[in-house]
Amino acid sequence: MEAHRNGLRIPLSGSKVHTVLAALLLARGRVVSDSRLNFLLWGWKPPATSGAQIYTYMSRLRKLLGDEVRIERRPPGYLFQAPHSAVDLLEFERLDRLGRAALAREHHQEAGRLLAEALGHWRGGALANVTEHLADAELPQLEEARMHALESRIEADLALGRHEQLTAELTGMVAQYPLREKLRAQLMTALYRSGRQSDALQSYYEGRSLLAEQLGIDPGEALGSTYAAILEGTRGPGPGGATRPVPQPAAAGRTPSTLPPDVDGFVGRDGDVRALRTQLAESAAGRAPGRLLVTGMAGVGKTALAVHVAHLAADDFGDGRLFAELSEADGRPRRPRDVLADLLRDLGEHLGEHLGEHLGERLGETGAGRPAAGPGADRATYEDLVRLCRARTRGRRLLVVLDGAAKGRLLDPLLAALPDAVVLITGRTRLTQVTGARTLALAPLADAAALDLLAAAAGRARLLAEPDATDDLIGYCGGLPLALRIVGSRLTARPFWPVARLAQRLAAPELRLRELSFDGMDVATALQPSLHALPAAARTVLARLAGIGAEPFHAHRASGRLGLDEAAAEQWLEELVDGALLDLCGVDLRGRPLYRFHGLVQLFAAAQPVPPRVSSSSPAAG
Repeated sequence: MEAHRNGLRIPLSGSKVHTVLAALLLARGRVVSDSRLNFLLWGWKPPATSGAQIYTYMSRLRKLLGDEVRIERRPPGYLFQAPHSAVDLLEFERLDRLGRAALAREHHQEAGRLLAEALGHWRGGALANVTEHLADAELPQLEEARMHALESRIEADLALGRHEQLTAELTGMVAQYPLREKLRAQLMTALYRSGRQSDALQSYYEGRSLLAEQLGIDPGEALGSTYAAILEGTRGPGPGGATRPVPQPAAAGRTPSTLPPDVDGFVGRDGDVRALRTQLAESAAGRAPGRLLVTGMAGVGKTALAVHVAHLAADDFGDGRLFAELSEADGRPRRPRDVLADLLRDLGEHLGEHLGEHLGERLGETGAGRPAAGPGADRATYEDLVRLCRARTRGRRLLVVLDGAAKGRLLDPLLAALPDAVVLITGRTRLTQVTGARTLALAPLADAAALDLLAAAAGRARLLAEPDATDDLIGYCGGLPLALRIVGSRLTARPFWPVARLAQRLAAPELRLRELSFDGMDVATALQPSLHALPAAARTVLARLAGIGAEPFHAHRASGRLGLDEAAAEQWLEELVDGALLDLCGVDLRGRPLYRFHGLVQLFAAAQPVPPRVSSSSPAAG
């Protein structure tokens, strides 16, 4: 934990001051409560003078950090604001998100550069000079984020053919982290591609023995599929040993498939799987519309369900199954022309840098028939993409999964380019603009299904041994698959933790969202795009309604909190329903609609700043 001004290190003395500053920064602009500071500084037994000592540390930090930084007393704790400062951790997380998004689009050069830059913000181990209480609470997830970024950077480098340069680095990393299966799979891939097949297989056998001896488990998908691919001579199932297939040109006689890997042990949605599987079969046979929507709040498992069913439907779509993301990592919608270009590449088109000229040649157009470079050039390029996509998909039994739709108007040009394909769309909202589409709305999982999902990751016997703690964990997750997967992953990564330990960490509502973050999965991050898609006034409504809790309420009760009449309040509530941040859950005895927050959304809303007033105009008027 360090602070610098104009390149010079600011002298911070003692682990307690370092701990207070670290706690404020790790809160990412949220209030850090006195109770949280007490625990991070002294554990479960703070001194009687803890309040006065914390006040002293804050005063010392204000003096050391200067006027550029504000540390405010905000009951029940303190708020840190430094708008003109840079925080290594936040910059690392930003670059990591961008790098992994580039990697998902197979832009390997860009991904490698961004991820290497992200890792450059690490200068040794994190939090080396804070109290053990803060280190225990925060270091595991920070270290996991670093390792995930490192594995992603190595995946990009492997895809760029840098296996020989990576072998030494990977050998050292596997020696340091022998139970990380993805690292070992990447080492096996690098060794194999360097002509060292026997060394690659020996690394697998060593890993398998360690997993059996220390954890009592068999190798997972990443390690097992890489081993099988090496035996078959295919050099691993994809770039860097990843399981996502490399698209093959249709002209080479192969069926293109760019679906992400299916979720291991997909559980909890048998009825939804059957319904969507039936709808896809009917659409493939031409007996039903070829447009299907899967909707629901962030983290409810839309993408996992769509990908799982798309894998099951392989026989119905013999000409290929394609996958495209409609949003960037930060939630901003991608341009339709970029999505179309990706789909065409997946279909085997080699698109050059100058798309307009290149596609004109592919379509048999003469130079005289094309617009000159200038304002019309982009439009001409986009029209070429649409025509070429229509030509490449015409009459083919093709499934296209479009993931993360936010606005129906951005879907129109994509659907127009895919008239003969069956298109499965996931999105937070219903997207009524998609004419004739059938919609499957996903709800959070019931308790029994939630237990199945948690057991698939953490082991049923371990959960049943602590039934009360397991019930608490399921309750804290509110049936949200993303939260359940995070909890299951954390338990798997800590095989000697009692279930009750994690339940205790999730028990405090003000800390729950921070605890629901692990290995690149984060509930609060998943909810951010839904928040950012709202108008500013709707965000104010959301923040002011958070105090209403997770119980059902009607517009009349909301109007009192918002200072609006009931009709205006109801219009804002409907805006939040459309934004997938509020649920309609029935009607009361007087026939009035009842609304309800999901428990985690309510905590997320409570963490947002509360402006002083709500606009009296309706969403439509705004």
